[in-house]
Amino acid sequence: MLAAGIGFLAAFALIFLRTPVAVALALVGFGGYWALLGLPQAMTMTALTASGHTLSYSLSVIPLFVLMGNLICGAGISSDLYRAAEAFVGRYRGGLAMATIGASGGFAAVSGSSVATAVTIGKIAIPSMRSFGYSNELNTATVASGATLGILVPPSVIMVIYGVQTETNIGMLFAAGIIPGLFGILGYALAVAWVASRNPAAAPSGRPSTMTQKLSALRRTWLVAALFIVVLGGIYGGLFTATEAGGIGATGAFVIALIRGVKLPAFAEILRDSAHTTGMLFALVIGASVFGEFINLTGADKSLLAFITESGFSATGTLLTILLIYLLLGCVLESLAMILLTLPIFFPIVMGLGYDPVWFGIVVVMMVELALITPPLGMNLFVVRAIAPDVPLGTIMRGIVPFVTVDIMRVGLMVLFPIIVTWLPSLLFD
Repeated sequence: MLAAGIGFLAAFALIFLRTPVAVALALVGFGGYWALLGLPQAMTMTALTASGHTLSYSLSVIPLFVLMGNLICGAGISSDLYRAAEAFVGRYRGGLAMATIGASGGFAAVSGSSVATAVTIGKIAIPSMRSFGYSNELNTATVASGATLGILVPPSVIMVIYGVQTETNIGMLFAAGIIPGLFGILGYALAVAWVASRNPAAAPSGRPSTMTQKLSALRRTWLVAALFIVVLGGIYGGLFTATEAGGIGATGAFVIALIRGVKLPAFAEILRDSAHTTGMLFALVIGASVFGEFINLTGADKSLLAFITESGFSATGTLLTILLIYLLLGCVLESLAMILLTLPIFFPIVMGLGYDPVWFGIVVVMMVELALITPPLGMNLFVVRAIAPDVPLGTIMRGIVPFVTVDIMRVGLMVLFPIIVTWLPSLLFD
């Protein structure tokens, strides 16, 4: 336990000193091997862990989904999604904010990234909402909260990495994220409606759209919708694995990009960005694996589970403590680093207490979503601040409170009624 505690403190210290997360985790893991086993064994274990995870077949899904998302983003789908949502709900009070939530959910499924969703949708939605007189509190908070759907709505890269690290079925994780994701979109829409009811001037009505305009907006998005039906439907229908779905999705996205007229220089930039993102994610996975093996070597997870069992702590109390730790860590760590750092110690404990790994993965992702928008240090608050530098950070924080509230209620609902998360994957995969 002492060695594991020192390892966690060292990893946190390196991360706070702005050492890249992958490097920090790998260095601490290697140092732990060295201290416990000696240098030759440390070098061997590090090499075997790195090569074993790099050559893992399940990891090949990461570059495929990353490429799929980048190709669709490069094809300009984000503005089409926003215009389609605006055409259907923009005429209502708060409708443009609800359109932003809907477009964020759709784009999140494309990009799988909270930050990318905030930047891309924010650049389109914030000026549009301002032009109709929406308050800065509402338009910035809507973008910040809607962007969190990027790590829950499938296909989500962070779910893939959770599945790889915990050996949990990725298809089941994708299925489990659908209903909580829909709850998230609905909850955020209700938060917008609540704000609009209390302060109508903050969310005025937009312009109505004719049926012709609505159909025209939908036609711009049908290719992407069809691609996601094929990709996710194939996984849930048992026609192909998540990795095969990634290959089909990337190929389909390439065809969409060609149809949308993406030029050769843009393709080259998309490939460079995909390679960069993939390299970063693989480095994180390798670093986290080296660190996780070190934690396993110390036996800290088994010791902590034995302590919890013998001390009489309830399973519910232990789970709530873990979720609170995730919320606090979200104030200082980015989402992927937070999950990779904590899984080696928390996942065995939660499994030892008898919880479902798919359910725990979704709850953890929702806690990460909540941490991304929780004042004062939620990352998405600062991302939106960068998009709208004229809006004070305090204004964004005030606006985000209703959205944080509905997120807390959503997490509580999933904890109290796990069947909401586990029903769909059990239906599709059992």
